[in-house]
Amino acid sequence: MPRRAKRYAQRGALASYATNAALALALTGALTGALTACTGSTGAGDDEDGKPGSSSASASAPAPGKYDSLPEPCGTVGVGQLREMLPGAAAAEDDDTPAPSDSAGPYEGESSVTYDTDRRVGCRWKSATTLSTRHLSVDFERVVSYDPAVSDDEQAERLYKKKARKAGITPAPGGSGSASGQSTGKTPDGDASPTGKKGSSDDRDSSEDSEDDTEDSPSPTPDEELAPRSLDDVGDAAYIDDELHTADSGLHRDITLVFRTANVIATVEYDQWVTDKHRIPDSNELQEKARELAEQLTGRFEED
Repeated sequence: MPRRAKRYAQRGALASYATNAALALALTGALTGALTACTGSTGAGDDEDGKPGSSSASASAPAPGKYDSLPEPCGTVGVGQLREMLPGAAAAEDDDTPAPSDSAGPYEGESSVTYDTDRRVGCRWKSATTLSTRHLSVDFERVVSYDPAVSDDEQAERLYKKKARKAGITPAPGGSGSASGQSTGKTPDGDASPTGKKGSSDDRDSSEDSEDDTEDSPSPTPDEELAPRSLDDVGDAAYIDDELHTADSGLHRDITLVFRTANVIATVEYDQWVTDKHRIPDSNELQEKARELAEQLTGRFEED
């Protein structure tokens, strides 16, 4: 009996040990699975909330710009306006003088070459008379922001201000047009020598010679209303730049008017070249015509 009892006791101890070991293994597996499940669910949630393009990120992204396309540039300027700005074009039309492009008439213009017409387009015209040559061009750039925190309009405003600073014009506070936004380093009448400063001998000679023929060559006068400046009532913001160049083979005045409307930046460039330095291009006339065209273009965008 003692031996048999001893064997039963040993068998019972072994069974108890096996049972405890099985329970321990089962408990360890359950805890490992629970920890894995918790860790996995937390990681999935973080990835969904912080990943760009998720539903939460899309909800906070700024709205796209107002304009998702650009107009056909050569059709934005009416024939009536072209007749006023390019007085030599009518004569060219009558005597079959070649236009900038062999396939285009003097009022049809020539499209600028761009790599993406969905983002930038332009057109240019030219007219010539025995007294002078004039060039006109329009350029439209549709701005798209690739920063999810910056809207298309905000990006366009940044680019516009960069252009204004490069032209030496201080943008008016708030980004709107204002006559108080004067240029820096330029004379009130908008004249500029080849180095960007007034007072060269060519300028003085031109002014003195023009006194002998005031009808043909209006002498530039210090007029702050014609100075390079920010403009009111042209798009969301606008400025005009005026430069007189005398160092080239011919004297020419260049007018550049830039305005922004929503996420589009438009540029109007208008210049007049003369070979006779006694006939200085009239700043007031060129600026007025450039501004009239800019106002028409602004209205065209607002209609779309």
